[in-house]
Amino acid sequence: MKTTLRVSFAATVLVAMTGCAAPGFLDLRAPVAVSGNADAGAQKAAVCTACHGPNGVSPIPTFPNIAGQKADYLYWQLVEFQRKVKPDSPMTAIVAGLSDTDLRDLAAHFAAQTPAPASGDANAFADGARLYREGDPARGFVPCQGCHGANADGNVGGGEARYRAYPSLRGQHSPYLVQRLQDFRNDKYALSSNDHIMHGVTQALDDQAIAQVAGWLQAAPP
Repeated sequence: MKTTLRVSFAATVLVAMTGCAAPGFLDLRAPVAVSGNADAGAQKAAVCTACHGPNGVSPIPTFPNIAGQKADYLYWQLVEFQRKVKPDSPMTAIVAGLSDTDLRDLAAHFAAQTPAPASGDANAFADGARLYREGDPARGFVPCQGCHGANADGNVGGGEARYRAYPSLRGQHSPYLVQRLQDFRNDKYALSSNDHIMHGVTQALDDQAIAQVAGWLQAAPP
């Protein structure tokens, strides 16, 4: 039943996207695998450390941990910033002058770092764990694990191309996740097919549910 619900929802979103794609829109339904030189990326990463930490574990909870994140996700996020999806973000200016090779190398470097450990009490976010794993059919909310993996590590789909640009969420800062989910719900992002999917998914989440899911993802043990 979960699979049927997920497929039906995705089909609805993709139909809705027809005709709404603006110039420069990123169709990430089947992206080519991203590769880069992690060693070269390490030489280019100094500008990233102030916000994301020297090894990609951010000391500031409103900025994301990027250590161990999937290279495909990191690369396409950098591309979105280059296309000014958030003109007010400091990231837009930082990546403006970088080449495509730079973006790929940086993605490879941070993907190779050790992910952030869990922090907090996962038991305090039982509702978040349930929503992540089971969704809420009564509200039309699909399980997060369908795209982000049973362990929230982004490993899902057996390597199918359509899952490449879906991020790992485990160990991510809760405040960052809360803001990100609220922004998706408010349709702040509209540059890629994944942005449209997340906008649809988050319509069923109120602020309390978002806080529960985000809290569990930060605290969930391996």
